[in-house]
Amino acid sequence: MTQRYLVITELFLPTKGGTAVWFDEVYRRLGGKEIHIVTAAVPGAAAHDAAHPNSVHRLDLRRVTWLRPESLAMYVKLFVRSLALALRHRFDAVHAGRALPEGLVAWLVARLTGHPVAIYAHGEELTGWGRGNKYRAMCFALRHADRVIANSDFTHQTLVGMGVEARRISVIHPGVDTGRFRPGLPSQDLRSGLGLSPDAKLLLSVGRLQRRKGFDTVIRCLPELVAAGLDVHYAIIGIGEDDDYLAGLAQQSGVGDRVHRLGHVPLEDLPRWYNACDLFVLANRDIAGDTEGFGIVFIEAAASMKT
Repeated sequence: MTQRYLVITELFLPTKGGTAVWFDEVYRRLGGKEIHIVTAAVPGAAAHDAAHPNSVHRLDLRRVTWLRPESLAMYVKLFVRSLALALRHRFDAVHAGRALPEGLVAWLVARLTGHPVAIYAHGEELTGWGRGNKYRAMCFALRHADRVIANSDFTHQTLVGMGVEARRISVIHPGVDTGRFRPGLPSQDLRSGLGLSPDAKLLLSVGRLQRRKGFDTVIRCLPELVAAGLDVHYAIIGIGEDDDYLAGLAQQSGVGDRVHRLGHVPLEDLPRWYNACDLFVLANRDIAGDTEGFGIVFIEAAASMKT
């Protein structure tokens, strides 16, 4: 049965991150060109979209600093393009990647064109925005959606606490492509590139370099592991605002030569990095309500490593 969806999401490959990967994988499996994705124009998008089974529409969704709010232009662009597509095509439903900004746009487009609307909820956006106007707008979008898709039981419980009716929430745990993320991939060249000895143990973390991911916790543990006689190294894949902080912490802790900040790695190499490590670790913690709703990297690692 043909699935015809209008999908509004700022996050979509080749944008980095688990959410972008998840959306790309889901909709390429649900249908073909009859599924239309409205998303952000990012470097590398043209090459990615050329071979994509869905119809992908790219917009410049950068915030404008002199506007109030800064995201106003984003809302307008998403609304105009999405409404035009909804009037031109016969969609079964409108899907939104998050409550804000996509959810409000999707709700308005769906109501104007007589379509049901579904909004994804990921967890961190529900708990990290305080209780101001942004939070109230998010609650409005979620409470008025026909369906809210939660990525975990934790996210489900959080949504109920925000006033979303439990009967309208569906829990769908993200998955991974086990043809891509699997054990037995060649990885010795990656370990050799770090200068590891044959007996060295490699810890690996993957994620945006931000405080709640707990990269600093792992770095602080390394001196004790080394003192216990372990030849241990720590590789971090990702970029973010904590890059300089983590580099400084590694030096201060005396393990600067054992912490390898790899930044972005090619998508085809990520499964090999999971194979290369001896232990995947991500010491997430709650910081002022900023939480991890569901870390896709955990199941990527689980699918890639021998049990």
